Amino acid sequence: MNTNTEKPKNIHQGRNIKRFREMLGLKQEALAYALGEEWSQKRVSLLEQKEEVEEDILNQVAIILKVPVDAIKNLDEDKAVNIIANTFTDFKDNASAINNNCSMHFNPIEKIVSLYDEKVALLERLLESEKEKVEMLRKGNG
Repeated sequence: MNTNTEKPKNIHQGRNIKRFREMLGLKQEALAYALGEEWSQKRVSLLEQKEEVEEDILNQVAIILKVPVDAIKNLDEDKAVNIIANTFTDFKDNASAINNNCSMHFNPIEKIVSLYDEKVALLERLLESEKEKVEMLRKGNG
């Protein structure tokens, strides 16, 4: 009889939000701004400390970060580290950095470029919004 005595590991959704946010190069303030007026950097910080995040907030964050909700819910750092440990080898004697037994179906460079483009687009939208605010303030004081 094969019994699994290993307890299922809890996924820390707040920490996963932080990881994805940092991978995109977004500051907590930028995420707070994208979430709406009632959000602040402090509130995002508290969100990232929560082990389980409310479904509606999780959906909003996933849309803003352009990642699937399941990625935030299911990212397990231990499994990711294990995959990396089994994929990369020593660099002794000019050994290849990637284990050829790993079949990857995506180009990591393309993904990085895509994430960079998304980051630039988000920053451009934020800048445009700030310009609109300044213009409205000028018209109001003029």
